[in-house]
Amino acid sequence: MDQYPPHDSTPIFQRIKDYLLGEIAAGHWKEGDLVPSEQALVRQFGVSRMTVNRAVRELTAEQVLVRRQGSGTFVAPQKYQATLVEIRNIADEVRARGHVHASRPRLLERGQAGEALARQFELAAGAPLFHSVIVHEENGQPIQVEDRWVNPACAPAYLEQDFTRITPNEHLTAAAPLQGATYSIEALPAPREVAEMLGIGIGVPCLVLKRRTTSNGRVASVVTMWHPGQLYKFTGSVG
Repeated sequence: MDQYPPHDSTPIFQRIKDYLLGEIAAGHWKEGDLVPSEQALVRQFGVSRMTVNRAVRELTAEQVLVRRQGSGTFVAPQKYQATLVEIRNIADEVRARGHVHASRPRLLERGQAGEALARQFELAAGAPLFHSVIVHEENGQPIQVEDRWVNPACAPAYLEQDFTRITPNEHLTAAAPLQGATYSIEALPAPREVAEMLGIGIGVPCLVLKRRTTSNGRVASVVTMWHPGQLYKFTGSVG
């Protein structure tokens, strides 16, 4: 807890999450290791069981921890993930291959944050959000379904853009300069709506990239991008 100043406004449950994540990142707890019990964390942080439970519950939902009935809470097995260092505009990637990029907006709307989205955006449930669903094509073939939620405070003109001419990435880069990002990648079967947009069979494996970006101290965007597994791979380098 020494990293927080005496009057830091960070919620206590978030401090507990940061502590647990820090211990895992530092290698003090490895995959499969038992982490301290909720009662031990209550004593360590001097908070209520409810506060500790929220921190552990959220890390379990984020697949950082796993609970085993009667045994305790353990560091979860980590999924394989690609190293993604850059956030690149898909239109630029397609053009760099000498191909033609096109995008087809399927949905542009004003919405409200449900409980899950509210947690991701660190907003109250019911807060206004912008929502877009766009299909990106390469030489006329669908290669990505981009399902994005945007914080209006970061990009107030988002819904006014012509997304057949500019990508959401291009607009957000200008409107909400990137401060940070978190990623996850997993293989999932295509649900009906995604399969139809990608022109593939229902249940065909897809590579799914989920990304949350921050700008000026706010969560700016939460996006899920579906890619046909047989067409796509993620690559990257460090150093």
